[in-house]
Amino acid sequence: MKKMFGMVSLLTAGLTLSACSSTAPAPATGSPAQEPAAAPARTPATEAECAAFDRSPSGEVFARVDYTDIEDAFKVAISFEPWEFNREQKFLTLAVTQEQFEQLRASGEQLGFRVSIDEQLTEQQSALARGEGLGAQAISGQYPCFRTVQETYAAAQSIVQRYPNLATWRSFGQTANGNPIYELVLTNKSVGGTKPKVMFNSALHAREYATAELNLRFAERLVAGYGVDPDITWMLDSQEFHLILMTNPDGRAKAEQGQLWRKNVNTRFCPTSKPGVDLNRNFAFRWNTGGSSADPCNETFRGPSAGSEAETQALQNLMKANFPDRRSDSLDAAAPLDTAGIYIDIHSYSRLNLWPWGSVQQSPANGAALENLGRKFSYYNGHDPMQAIGLYPTSGSTDEYLYGTLGVAAFTFELGDAFFENCSRFTSDILPRNLNALMYAAKVARAPYQLAGGPDTVNVALSGTTLSATVTDTQAVGASAQGIRSAEYFIDTPPWAGGTAIPMTAADGSFGSTSEAVRASVNTAGLSQGRHLIYMRGTDSGGNTGPVSAVFLDVGGTSPAPTPPAGNTYTGTVSSGTSSYQPGTGGFSSTGGTLRGQLSGPSGTDFDLYLQKLSGGSWTTVARSELETSSESITYAAASGTYRWQVYAYSGSGSYTLTEQR
Repeated sequence: MKKMFGMVSLLTAGLTLSACSSTAPAPATGSPAQEPAAAPARTPATEAECAAFDRSPSGEVFARVDYTDIEDAFKVAISFEPWEFNREQKFLTLAVTQEQFEQLRASGEQLGFRVSIDEQLTEQQSALARGEGLGAQAISGQYPCFRTVQETYAAAQSIVQRYPNLATWRSFGQTANGNPIYELVLTNKSVGGTKPKVMFNSALHAREYATAELNLRFAERLVAGYGVDPDITWMLDSQEFHLILMTNPDGRAKAEQGQLWRKNVNTRFCPTSKPGVDLNRNFAFRWNTGGSSADPCNETFRGPSAGSEAETQALQNLMKANFPDRRSDSLDAAAPLDTAGIYIDIHSYSRLNLWPWGSVQQSPANGAALENLGRKFSYYNGHDPMQAIGLYPTSGSTDEYLYGTLGVAAFTFELGDAFFENCSRFTSDILPRNLNALMYAAKVARAPYQLAGGPDTVNVALSGTTLSATVTDTQAVGASAQGIRSAEYFIDTPPWAGGTAIPMTAADGSFGSTSEAVRASVNTAGLSQGRHLIYMRGTDSGGNTGPVSAVFLDVGGTSPAPTPPAGNTYTGTVSSGTSSYQPGTGGFSSTGGTLRGQLSGPSGTDFDLYLQKLSGGSWTTVARSELETSSESITYAAASGTYRWQVYAYSGSGSYTLTEQR
C-alpha cells in the first residue's frame, strides 16, 4: 500500500454551500467582491436528504461512499474515521454533518465516487440516541460471535478454574467510573526464572467488537494447546502472557448496545453529546503532537493532559511493571537488539500492521527491525504493513508510548473491515489469520528485533527418530530473502538455556537456497523413557538466526493420555447452522460442583459447545467453547440449578459424541 501521509484531505478545500439554503452569502457591504475559493462543484442535497439531517438528534447522518479508485477511498478515510471500509465491495460508510455530506458529494462528482445516505444505519443510530432501538441485545442478537464484557470475564474466570497452574485473573486498575480493569496472565507456574513478556491489549476503542474476541480466543487456544501443541507448550513454560481483554469496559458496555462508542465514559468532557476521552490519544509520550483533537466532543479528544485518564494510567503502570526500560526517550535513540518482550494493541479496522512512529515521519532507530516484524505478521494475517504515520498522524497512542518510553517492540493490528464486524467474515477469515500472527509474535518474543530477521522453521515432523523440517527465509511479505546457511536442533534444553546444538543436514545435499528441507536422525541413547521436547531453528547467509519450532519425542512409546472420570455419553446429529441439546431441551438438574463436557465431531467440521442454565424461564449461556475445530471442551464451576448442553454446527454437518462428567 502506498503511504497516505501527505495525501490531500477532502476537508482542506472550502466547504460547499449548504444545498438546503437558496443563496450564497453576499460580500460584506463596501468590500470588493472576492473570487470564490477553488472547491469542487456543488451538488445539492435533495429535500429528502435535508429532512434526514433534520430528523437526526445529532445533526449527523451516515453517508455511504461507493468508489472505484482505492486512492480516492484513502482521501475520504483521512478526512473522516469511517464506520466501515469494505474493500471487497468498494464502499465506505461514515458519520457526516450536512456540510460535510455536500462537500463529499461535490468531491465525488469531480473524482468519480458516489455519495448517498445510508438510511438504515442512520435510523438505527438515531433510535439509539433517542433511547430506542437495539438496546442491550445488540451484540448478542446481531453479532453472536462476539462475547459481551460479562461473558468475556466469565470465560476468563473459567480458564482460571480449568487451568489453575497456567492462568491468573487479576485486576490492575480502575476505569474513570471506578470499575476494575482485568488482565489474564498465562504461564506455567511450575517453571520459574525470568520470562520474556508478551502483552496483547484489546477493546481500547469500545466499538471495535472483534478485538476482544480475538484476544480471548488466543487465550483459549493457548491453554487448550498446553501439553498437546509443542510450540504452545514451550512458550507457556518459558514466557509470560499478559492479555488485557477489555481495557475500556465502560465504553464497551455502551457499544454493546449498538452505539458507535469509541472513547471512555468520562462524563467530565462533553457530557451531553459525545462524552469521554480517546484513550489511544492520551498516553504520555509525545502527547499532543498531532493527530488528536482539543475539542472534548471530538472522537479523537486527547484529554486535558498527558495520561489524564484512569485507564491510561493503569495500562502505563502495567507496562512499566512488566518491561524494563531499554531505551532513552530521544526520538533518535535505539533499543538494544536483544530487547525482550513484545506488545500488540489490537484494533479494528483496515487490515493493517502498524509500528511507530505515528506522530512524526521520521523512521525510528529500530525501524528496519520493526518493519521486518510487520512484514512477518503480514505473511500470516494478510494485512498491509506500514509505519503508523503512513495511515494518518497520531500521537498519544499505546504502541508509541511503550516503544518510545521503554524500547519494547510495539505494534497495532487493525483487523477487518468494520467496527461491528460481520460474524461470518470474522470467524472464517479474520480470526484464523490473526491467531496465527499472534502466535508468531509470541514465538519471537524473547528477542523480536533479532529473531524476526532470521528464517522460520516450518513443517516440523518426527517419524520414528527421523527429524525433518523446512527452514525458509521467504515469510516476510515484500522483503528480499536470503539463502539458508545452517539448521540445528536441541533436545529438552533450548538454546537460550544453554542447550547443546546438534546440526541438521540439507535434504538436497547442500545449503544455500532461500528455503531448505532439512533432516536429522535423533540419537535417543541415554534419553529417559517418556516425553521429550526437540527445538529446531535455522540461520541465514547473513548470520541471522530465527525462532525455534518444536516437536514432541516420546521415548519408549507414546505417553498415555489420562483416563477421564466416568460420566454420561450422548450422541446426536447436527447440520450446518443448527443446534442439538443434551440430554434434551429440558436439561438436567445439578446440585452444584464441576460440570465437564467434551465434544467430538467429524473431521473438517467446526462444531461449538455451550453450557446453558435455566433462569427465570429462559436459557442463558454460562460457558462456551468456540474453537475452529470439531472438538470442544468446557469445564464449569456450577451452582445448583437446571442446565443443558447445546451443540451448534457452525460449519459442516454430521454426528457427534458428547461426554459429560458431573
